[in-house]
Amino acid sequence: MTNLPDATWTEVDRAQRRALLVPLGSLEQHGPHLPLDTDTRIAVAVAGGAAAGREGVAVAPPVTFGSSGEHAGFAGTLSIGANALTELLIELGRDAARDWESLLLVNAHGGNLDAVSRALARLNDEGRRCDAFHAGVASGDAHAGRTETAVMLQLDPGAVRLGLAEPGETRAIGELMDRLRQDGVLSVSANGVLGDPRAATAEEGRLLLGELVQGCSGALDALLDRVAAHA
Repeated sequence: MTNLPDATWTEVDRAQRRALLVPLGSLEQHGPHLPLDTDTRIAVAVAGGAAAGREGVAVAPPVTFGSSGEHAGFAGTLSIGANALTELLIELGRDAARDWESLLLVNAHGGNLDAVSRALARLNDEGRRCDAFHAGVASGDAHAGRTETAVMLQLDPGAVRLGLAEPGETRAIGELMDRLRQDGVLSVSANGVLGDPRAATAEEGRLLLGELVQGCSGALDALLDRVAAHA
């Protein structure tokens, strides 16, 4: 059982239920060339890859709205904010604990970090076994650049408007963070891109996606070990 929505309640009831993976994404601008749900698609792919072939592990439907206030200057972005996302994840975690031994949040949007951290702190304080994997590439660029474009070319090349890909703000994210937090992405990048997507390839995306799935698998193994140690 990998995809929870495909199962019936009786199938879930009979199955071993070791871990539930919940992909977390966003609906926000990703430049002129990537779809608004890019983060969500990546989170779903990473969670599915980590869960594949594992007994007792399932993937829930994604949380498709995140904390994306920094992208509010661009049409199409929809954000529920950090406070609402925190409460959503806490309530979801509490309810999931009725059926599942553990919960892994698979997050592919940096703006969700604070909400995920706060939700996990509350859930773990309450005795629930929860953790998170943040699907980011250490050597990658920040937003809608080469990294995310390459992964999307691997996942769904038809969704990438490669002819519209253009560079945005290419300075390191560390140099931009204060400005981004205060004034949003539009204040530093008119097209919403932080990086340069033009050299992205599907082959690079395949390697990057494999790296992310491997990292998520490691986080899942650690969580399952934690559950087993307290069994």
